[in-house]
Amino acid sequence: MTETQPDPRDDLVNHLGALRAFAISLTRNSATADDLVQDTLVKAWTNIEKFEAGSNMRAWLFTILRNTFYSLRRKRKREVEDADGALSGSLAQKPDHDGRLHMRDFHVAFAQLNDEQREALVLVGAGGFSYDEAAGMCGVKTGTIKSRVNRARARLAELMDLDEDGQIELTDTVTAGIVAQQSAA
Repeated sequence: MTETQPDPRDDLVNHLGALRAFAISLTRNSATADDLVQDTLVKAWTNIEKFEAGSNMRAWLFTILRNTFYSLRRKRKREVEDADGALSGSLAQKPDHDGRLHMRDFHVAFAQLNDEQREALVLVGAGGFSYDEAAGMCGVKTGTIKSRVNRARARLAELMDLDEDGQIELTDTVTAGIVAQQSAA
């Protein structure tokens, strides 16, 4: 009796939430993020034969999404940017949350990080990838990812006036994962 391998396409839907969160962190626009996730899924679906069974589907999808983002970014260099976020800020506003850390404050601080730092924080903090996995997805050394994460966390703490002893009340797990200090760093 031969065992059949499960179709990896069946696993794609399990990663939609994480893909969307990563896409939003890169694009800072939910509509653009949705388009990016859709493009990623189309590419994954049409190239599913390149996926190695038994390997990390989420890492493969994140790599496709990241590469698609940077390809689109290079193509759109001549377009007008919303660098200060004035337009996007007028279109959508995050709700205020109880506690010292408000999503709006976090969003403003997070947006001030450079692309590499935001990407590293999302992959390691919110995505739950190891430093080694994140380094592989970004095509850099593990030490580079660790450095980016540590510098980004320090910058976020500085921008949000957080000290080591201050209590932070977080209302969502993604934000908690991004700003959390890892003892094994």
